[in-house]
Amino acid sequence: MPIAIRDDVVYIMLKKIQDGDRGPGLEPVSFNEFDFTGIELSTADFLGHLDYLNQEAYINAEFSGNAYGNQDDVPNVINAKELDFRIANTYGAPDGPLPHLITFKKAELTEKGHQMLEDMQKSPPASMKKGATVPIATKDTPFLEKVMIKGSLSDLYDARDITEVVFRTMRDMMPNQTVDRVASELHKEMEPTTEKELQSEIEDLWVDTNPLVRFISRVRQPLVIKDDTFLFRVKQEAGLQNTVDPEVAVKAVFSATKDELSDNRIQEIKSFLPGTIQRLWQEA
Repeated sequence: MPIAIRDDVVYIMLKKIQDGDRGPGLEPVSFNEFDFTGIELSTADFLGHLDYLNQEAYINAEFSGNAYGNQDDVPNVINAKELDFRIANTYGAPDGPLPHLITFKKAELTEKGHQMLEDMQKSPPASMKKGATVPIATKDTPFLEKVMIKGSLSDLYDARDITEVVFRTMRDMMPNQTVDRVASELHKEMEPTTEKELQSEIEDLWVDTNPLVRFISRVRQPLVIKDDTFLFRVKQEAGLQNTVDPEVAVKAVFSATKDELSDNRIQEIKSFLPGTIQRLWQEA
């Protein structure tokens, strides 16, 4: 059965794909339910919109799997190492045990897609102007606001506290040379605001606002931190509410941070992260 194409969903998808474009080459992009907060979207609708954008040449992509979300031709075994670009649907599959996964050999906005997105940015979909609006974090969104939106956090102070703990845990696994190289690329204000507590650069969070913690980080050897320990530290030290998924919070910080870093730094950081955390970094 044909699906109704929604302007707001199209806008979010085009914007997310554009924001994931870091230059020549294939890039991972991951959609999750938080990208469509406030929008009632089924699995078939989600996949159908992507297929529509591809069929109408708004995106350049090659699908494998079923674009309309039934389980018949979803593979039983997926080797993620063979995928250059993937969009994982985290809504879950109502008609089978596996989550739907659409894989792409290549995915980018076409000239037609860029033009549509430009037109939509000039005149956003009406549903995004009134009622329960869906905040969208873009590369131009201030850092802490981006973390707050993508992490579904209650305020900028929560975003700041969670970011500092995530940064601290990342930094504990890295030698000082790497820490310094990353810091050199984070000279940007966290948030344009009159509130003194938030008037700092991203670098200040990266090197730690606590002088004692900062000193200890400089003098001790890098630690080996496992996935579970990483997420536990974030949950405990940042005081995450029970309604906030630690993986979602970490991924929000990762996404905002990657927008500020060069490709070299992104790859350098990746090499120090353990399995699940490395996956979150790649998907962010």
